[in-house]
Amino acid sequence: MALEHHRVVITAAGRDFGRTLALSFAARGAEVHLSARTLEAAERVRGEILAQGHEPARVHAYACDLTDPASVREFAAAVAARTGHIDVLVNNASRYQHGTDLLSASDEDVVDTLASGATGTVLVTKAFLPLLRKSEKPDIVTMVSGCGEAGNHRSDAHDSFYAAKSAQAGFTESLSRRLRGDGVRVISLYPPDFDNHDPLSPAWEEAPRTAKDPLTAQSLVDCVFFAIGQPRDCFIKSFYFEQLGADAPH
Repeated sequence: MALEHHRVVITAAGRDFGRTLALSFAARGAEVHLSARTLEAAERVRGEILAQGHEPARVHAYACDLTDPASVREFAAAVAARTGHIDVLVNNASRYQHGTDLLSASDEDVVDTLASGATGTVLVTKAFLPLLRKSEKPDIVTMVSGCGEAGNHRSDAHDSFYAAKSAQAGFTESLSRRLRGDGVRVISLYPPDFDNHDPLSPAWEEAPRTAKDPLTAQSLVDCVFFAIGQPRDCFIKSFYFEQLGADAPH
C-alpha cells in the first residue's frame, strides 16, 4: 500500500513497536511525525529512516512526555506549524508495567503507567483532532493490547497496566461512535504479547508465519495498513487476536 499522500503522527516512536511503525510507514512513502519521551530517541529513528533514502523534509522528530499536558500541547503545536492537517494518528505510547502482585509497583510507577497509557492517549487525541478534521481521510489508530479486552487474564502485566488499557478501550469505543459522523475512523488493536522483529532485517518479509507461531509485529503492521487502506465507507473498529497459550488451541 502506497502512502505518499499520508501525513502520519506516531507516539512513542523511539523504540520497539513504535520504531517498527515509523520505519514501516516511511517505507511506504508517508510523511512521518515521530515523538518519543526524549528528542534524542526520536532523532535516532529519524536518522534510520533518512539512511534509507527518505527526504529530510518528510521525516520529523519531536520530544513529547505524554504524562505532561503542556508537553502534549507543545508537540501538537509543533506539528501544526509544519502541516495544515494530518491523516493518521497512531496512539502507540503506553508504559508497560510488569508484575502480577499489586504491591510490586511503587505509587509513582502506577501513576506513570496510568498517565502515559490512559490520560496520555486522551490528551494526544484531543490535541490532534483539529488537524485530523482537516484531512479528507482521517484515521485514529490505537494500540490497546489484549489487556484491554474484557475478561482477559492471560498477561503477567501489572494491574495498573490492565487499568490503563481498559481505559484506552473505553475511550476508543466511545470515540468511534462519536466521530463516525465526522468521517473520522477510530481503529483499535488488541494484540497479546508479540514478537517485534526488526523491519530493517531481510527476514522481515520472509519470516514464516503459521498457526503455531506467536503473533508478529509484521502481522500488526499489516492489520494497520489494511484498515487505513479501506474505502472511506468501511469502518473497521477493532482487531482482536487469539493467543497461543494454555487456554488457546495449538
